Amino acid sequence: MNLEALGRHIQELRHDRAMTLQQLADAADVSVSMLSSVERGHKAPTIVVLARIAEGLGVPVSELVAEPEDRRVVVRRAAEQEHIDEPGGWRRTVLTPVVPGVNFEWIRTTLPPGCDAGPFPAYAAGSHEYVAVESGTLRLTLGERVLDLDAGDSVYFAADVEHSYANPGRVPCAYHVAALIMRPRRAGRQGRP
Repeated sequence: MNLEALGRHIQELRHDRAMTLQQLADAADVSVSMLSSVERGHKAPTIVVLARIAEGLGVPVSELVAEPEDRRVVVRRAAEQEHIDEPGGWRRTVLTPVVPGVNFEWIRTTLPPGCDAGPFPAYAAGSHEYVAVESGTLRLTLGERVLDLDAGDSVYFAADVEHSYANPGRVPCAYHVAALIMRPRRAGRQGRP
């Protein structure tokens, strides 16, 4: 194992998550000095320390130790997809793998009839979203503009505006969001609808 490459990779993952050394050390339950030594390639972590760092970063241990070529293809199996049940009965499924340095997400959401997922704050300028409706009717509000989209419809919008998703219909609405996010959101609600 190349300790310098491992350290660089851990540091890249930490920076992608906008975490300080102290924040990752706390999340991983390791000392800052140990984490710093690992990131600089000066110390070989034990498997226990490596597992703690992986957990603190929210990635499997295999992601930390994969050779750079192995990271060019990242597979996320259906069983590994993250399902998030939100208040109000709506559900998000994160379809895409987490890839360090790539701020792209593809999410499938299902809204029950009459459900309003609420407003989502704007991302920074340069962020983009594509939405494709799979079934039902989606009411997409972009600032003051309201769009009703039916099954098969799609839309693009610059994601630097407050936006909200609702199902005004009497049947469930399923839709996909593909988002390229340049920087973290401004203060407010986090996560994709």
